[in-house]
Amino acid sequence: MTRDIADIRRDYEGGHLDADKMPDTPLELFEEWLTLALESEGLDGNAMTLATVDSQGMPHARIVLLKGYDQRGLTFYTNYQSHKGSELANVPQAAVVFWWPSLSRQIRVEGEVIQVLPEESDRYFASRPRESQLGAWVATQSVEIPDREWIERRQERFESAYADQDIPRPAHWGGYLIMPRLMEFWQGQPSRLHDRIRYELRGDAWSRYRLAP
Repeated sequence: MTRDIADIRRDYEGGHLDADKMPDTPLELFEEWLTLALESEGLDGNAMTLATVDSQGMPHARIVLLKGYDQRGLTFYTNYQSHKGSELANVPQAAVVFWWPSLSRQIRVEGEVIQVLPEESDRYFASRPRESQLGAWVATQSVEIPDREWIERRQERFESAYADQDIPRPAHWGGYLIMPRLMEFWQGQPSRLHDRIRYELRGDAWSRYRLAP
């Protein structure tokens, strides 16, 4: 390595967050920040790090894509038989992090996770490009495979099987809904004196408060 990563530094800056002027519920602010992020980060604006925990208490994290949100929470889609699917089956709780470097902003979300209704997964699956629909059948996600050729041969078989017909959603593929109980909004500031406003669901109502940087 020719560069000492300990010397890599960046000074952040952005508008200050005033907890008294923020909305009563976090989804309204989330939508505002996400809209700006999609403009500034382009196709990566909806990328989020998803962290789950296995039955031994070991955490695992990976990047997934946010595909919907409403007052219930945040939705993403994946293979239910993947590692994250089996982890969520055992421990139905997760944390996600959005990081938007162009805005010096981060959002943390924590909450319980449930599978969305099959009809909701059907609608989203039908909206996907045909190649992505085939991919849901081809990819036995997280299973060890011998080589790249194995997946290419499998792709050929499914392309042949579904030639000239609609592709149904696999039963092992669908959506998850993260129902937030905590959402934290981070705005980078100079000298590492960042703004952090946390929303926490207490009973049926959201409370919000400021955290030290």
